Amino acid sequence: MKTLLMLGGAALALAATPAMAQDDTDRAGSVQFKVLGTAVLPDGAITDVNVDLVGLPANTQTEANNNFVPTIAIEYFLTDNVSIETIAGTTQHDVDAVSGLPGAELVSDALLLPATVTAKYHFDLGGVKPYVGGGVAYFMWLSDKPGAATIPLGVTDTDLSDEFGFALQAGFDVPLGDNGFGLTFDAKRYFIDTTARWFAGNTLAIETEHKLDPWVLSAGVAYRF
Repeated sequence: MKTLLMLGGAALALAATPAMAQDDTDRAGSVQFKVLGTAVLPDGAITDVNVDLVGLPANTQTEANNNFVPTIAIEYFLTDNVSIETIAGTTQHDVDAVSGLPGAELVSDALLLPATVTAKYHFDLGGVKPYVGGGVAYFMWLSDKPGAATIPLGVTDTDLSDEFGFALQAGFDVPLGDNGFGLTFDAKRYFIDTTARWFAGNTLAIETEHKLDPWVLSAGVAYRF
């Protein structure tokens, strides 16, 4: 919340800066740059157990923790109402058991790069510019470590698979004057899975399928030029 308030204050300060006037309805060919505070709220539930050499309790279930990170977005307007957007940022998560082995940390410090490209359609409602969109995503795990609860079991390595998926998106922009500055609010829902593998030396001890399907909620400031 503190981050969002600071970003909002920055937008108001920037909007007061003199700049060349810009017609907000004439967006074709322009670029919009956004600085955002983002909440990443994943699921992380097990959907299938493919390999289990350690005898997990039958009701074992997991979840991934939430994270709050800074992100940036770059958007190009193909027409006044249609744009293409991509985001940049990484987010780090742990995966813990919530039943069967409640509280057990299974994956530690999993660093995710959620490469995403969406197409958006913008509506003009005067002071507010809502939009809807959708696109493709590729989740790349840059690093991950065995959770603290798995090391006593002999686990030496953990691997989360990179996967393709898709995302739906909705939000709105609020111009602040005619200088290209504004506030922006965005919500994405991803639909994407990953396969988690735990190794003891060269032996695959556990392999599970997980539903990630995170909500990604962002708010911040924007500048279009």
